[in-house]
Amino acid sequence: MHRKTLSAVAAAVTLLATSAAPATAAATPRDSFFGGKLPLSAPPVTSTVAPGVTLTSMSLGAKDAGDYWTVHVYLPGAIDGPLNTAATALGAREIADRVAGALREKGFEPRVEEVVTPAFADRPAGPLGWTVRIGRYSTGAEAATALSTIRAAGFAGGTRYTAQDGTDPGAPQQVHVLRVDFRQFSGTVGTDFGAALNGTEKLTDLAAAAGAVAGVNAQWFYNSAPGGMYVKDGKLIGSATQGRAGIKITRGGRSVDVDTYTARVTLRAGRDTVEIDGVNRVPGEIYNCGGVGGDLPTQKPQHDLKCTDADELVLFTPEWGKPPAGAGAEAVLDARGTVTAVNASRGTAVPAGGTTIQAIGDSAAWLLEHAEPGERLRVSERVEDGRGRRVALTPDTTILQVGPSLVRDGRVSVNAAGDGVIREGSDQTFTYNWTVRANPRSMIGMDERGRLMLVVVDGRQDGYSEGLGVAQTAELMKLLGAREAMNLDGGGSSVMVTSGGGIVNRPSDAAGQRSLGNVFLVRP
Repeated sequence: MHRKTLSAVAAAVTLLATSAAPATAAATPRDSFFGGKLPLSAPPVTSTVAPGVTLTSMSLGAKDAGDYWTVHVYLPGAIDGPLNTAATALGAREIADRVAGALREKGFEPRVEEVVTPAFADRPAGPLGWTVRIGRYSTGAEAATALSTIRAAGFAGGTRYTAQDGTDPGAPQQVHVLRVDFRQFSGTVGTDFGAALNGTEKLTDLAAAAGAVAGVNAQWFYNSAPGGMYVKDGKLIGSATQGRAGIKITRGGRSVDVDTYTARVTLRAGRDTVEIDGVNRVPGEIYNCGGVGGDLPTQKPQHDLKCTDADELVLFTPEWGKPPAGAGAEAVLDARGTVTAVNASRGTAVPAGGTTIQAIGDSAAWLLEHAEPGERLRVSERVEDGRGRRVALTPDTTILQVGPSLVRDGRVSVNAAGDGVIREGSDQTFTYNWTVRANPRSMIGMDERGRLMLVVVDGRQDGYSEGLGVAQTAELMKLLGAREAMNLDGGGSSVMVTSGGGIVNRPSDAAGQRSLGNVFLVRP
């Protein structure tokens, strides 16, 4: 979409350079989304949150007369599938053509449009599928009225705003950037959660309780608990999504590194050793997949997909709270690993300083056979980076797996397939809606001057801030000066707060900020 040049851009770019390191020539190829510079529509506004902590808010792009609402007609998964219950957002050309033909027979005028993915570090640019759309409307309400008519005619669908397709570099965006300069700031940046991992809290409450000067949302959360590897203060308290991107923070936030991580946790009973499937999660449910064995439908990372495994061992620590109850077996261990109880069902509280090991399926029989009161069980763990090197879990080490990676060693680097944000199989609805289309995003990174960065881009708010696709988010972080950067939970979870200003951005949920599994806090 063509947009007029904004008169304030040149001056604003000059002002931006005072708060971000300049992008290198290698980061601004001719085919980049933003063309090597941000489309600022007004001078950025920077304020001091605390000595060494600044907040820069900026407006990019502008609403365009060519942006409109449309009806997005869903496609069946197969060429002969029913149309009234179709649920995929895009599909093969022959399926899109069949749906378009059926719409024309009912008097509608559909458009068949191709969706192309941008290039990622582990996947070239190329076609993703075809969509079917109808009409151009000024408001979402008009599109919703048209959708009702189309549904009454026997089709399924939803509404879309075209500026949120993830293809327009001039779409309006509201960007908020916190920078922590440790040459002036003597505090720390780290993670926090509420009374237990198994529960959610609002960022404003967690920040206030900690006396934090600022904060943003952090990990995904499922079953009211963070999802993905979580190492806090050197202790592994969250299951790894094997091989997915994560960020390692040491020295209170002064050192940041984006890498891929795996974790192996083993249980030894006498001469027998078995692998523990997870840490602090509901047995049998592996959100984002990437488990250690027997998981269906895949053991590869698949973002927001729940894999299952009927035969698991899961370790619970005191950080979790009350473990889930149910059929199976469990062993209760004290701080030395000595078994204090063995139960033929699950749900006992974790003793102070100790652990419980829950088992389901065939693993329950193994645990009942190998765990006896008074005997000692030995749990060992090994966390490795992307090169297979063991990661030392020192008391000042924090690791959060979220992803995908955005910038590594100063270069845009998104492992979209490896991080599981591209779906396996023929249904690419998730890839289209979450990875390609524009959404609210939150990010963490470190710039070329060693300043830690916490960034939020608002989205899903037509005409105000549309959001970004994953590839565009990576490019934004590079243009903001990131040397290392990783994507955090986003969508309605994206929220930023400061001690003096409260909520800085506009969360996309109608109810406002969500309760979260864990957060990043800037502590004095």
